[in-house]
Amino acid sequence: MTGEQIENYIREELNSEPRHNCIALAEAINHVSNEVEYDSFALMQLLLENKPIDALHTHSYGFHTANGRSLIEAIQNTYHKEVQFYID
Repeated sequence: MTGEQIENYIREELNSEPRHNCIALAEAINHVSNEVEYDSFALMQLLLENKPIDALHTHSYGFHTANGRSLIEAIQNTYHKEVQFYID
């Protein structure tokens, strides 16, 4: 997944303007995707849209499970480490 793909998704599918560095976000999503060996697109949707991932048990009764929170926090923490390397 690339920063450009994330930016296009946010603009076209979510009808919003990106508020974060999409390149650093892509790095973070790809990093966590490789760690958990799961699709980066689905992880992006979890983060941006709160879309459940049944295979990773991210939600229960509409709420985040411990695993769902852990995945989101891992992406956020990695993003904050990565964003310092990019200048908007």
